[in-house]
Amino acid sequence: MKLQCRDRQIDIKRPLIMGVVNATPDSFSDGGAYSNDDSRIARALEIAQQGAQVLDIGGQSAITGVPEISDQEEIDRVLPVLMGIRGETDCLISIDTYKPAVAQAALVAGADIINDISGVLAPELAEIAAKYGAGFVAMHTRWKPKTKFDARSLYDDAPGGVVGDVLAFLANRVAMLTAAGLSAEQLILDPGPDFAKTAAQTVDTLRALPALVAMGRPLLLALSRKDFIGVITQRPPRERLSGTLAAIAATTALAPASILRVHDVREVREFLAVLDVLDGRTEIDRDATLADSLRWQNKPAGKHA
Repeated sequence: MKLQCRDRQIDIKRPLIMGVVNATPDSFSDGGAYSNDDSRIARALEIAQQGAQVLDIGGQSAITGVPEISDQEEIDRVLPVLMGIRGETDCLISIDTYKPAVAQAALVAGADIINDISGVLAPELAEIAAKYGAGFVAMHTRWKPKTKFDARSLYDDAPGGVVGDVLAFLANRVAMLTAAGLSAEQLILDPGPDFAKTAAQTVDTLRALPALVAMGRPLLLALSRKDFIGVITQRPPRERLSGTLAAIAATTALAPASILRVHDVREVREFLAVLDVLDGRTEIDRDATLADSLRWQNKPAGKHA
């Protein structure tokens, strides 16, 4: 499956890893652990080294009940990070925003993808993406960003329930974006786990991924540390890695041409490497052995290789 991002065309056969770079003080997942530009740049380069192929920089948390920040404040948060990593890595750089002014500034600074969690709330975003030839993530949601309501009966009247709504919504956004001048190869579709969905509705949506795959575009699967995993495991965000890996195993079996937006890049890369070997997609050397330095966590006295 082909993805066009500015002057780069990516052939997605197996999942790409998109690493999360939070330039925010109030992220649900890291609680502002990276509190200045230098630490955020260092974190971005660290996860690029760990195997991320895309870096997703966000300057405003999606946390509800907290007001939006201004366009300028969001630009001031993301631009130093973007500019600090642009010349240091060949990773694709994604800007996590739904604000046209922020997207414009990021693309001028060298971003490759707009990751819009609003469901294309601002049509001008499409025009900006078309102008720069940027990749564009269209996500399913029925609520404005930074808001949250009771979703339990939200899709009761939708033909096909939540799955039917996701398919119809994203088909509409594909038509909207291509009419605005984007090529189909610039588009990435995101089913929006947890956005305007209960945990059960998210699970229903993920079980129906083959219907989304049939739309012919790569899927962004933002599963890492999500609430639906917390509901299943009863664990807080930083303790949801095992649940995240289970979700990745299940969804990539249904949608192999996907982009995985994750916090734990090294763990996900290693998980996918083992999965590919066991599924027969890659092979290991028949004569390969484990280095002695890796055989023991703490080598007991008197033990030999």
